[in-house]
Amino acid sequence: MEPVLIVGGIAILLPLIWWIVTYNRFIRLKHTVKESWADIDVELKRRYELIPNLVETIKGYAKHERETLERVVELRNTAMGNHGSAESQGRDENALQLGVKTLFAVAEGYPDLKADANFRVLQEELANTEDRIAASRRFFNGNVREMRDLRESFPTSIVGSVMGIEEPTFFEIDDDNERSVPRVSV
Repeated sequence: MEPVLIVGGIAILLPLIWWIVTYNRFIRLKHTVKESWADIDVELKRRYELIPNLVETIKGYAKHERETLERVVELRNTAMGNHGSAESQGRDENALQLGVKTLFAVAEGYPDLKADANFRVLQEELANTEDRIAASRRFFNGNVREMRDLRESFPTSIVGSVMGIEEPTFFEIDDDNERSVPRVSV
């Protein structure tokens, strides 16, 4: 074989191999982002299931706090019904988290409620769920960051553009005041 043919073959083969490897990397990241969003979804559903129990427990003690309780249920239903982007879901989750904080603030005014074993268990479960949501959010956002880096870096951005890879959005908390896990001292 002539050296020109070998060099020509290598010149064609190396970019093709690089393209395939980059394409497969995008596919793996796309699936990882999707899987990490599913992890968040599982924890959000857990939160959605805990909130009605918490509301019912508080209802028994705080009968005249009806508006607050109804608002939290409404926020929960809105967040639970959101199947849009991470950014859209984040807005609804932020509102729900503020509503739950308001619920705990209401509970502060009822010493009998704070002493109720069922309330304390629900409160602890919700705090644990919030911790798991935060961990899942960090994992998801790390995967989104990696996908965005790959999508925006040259020359892999060329492969991403040709493949039509869209830039995923982060799942963020908007307000620093909302960054804390809702807890009430008992």
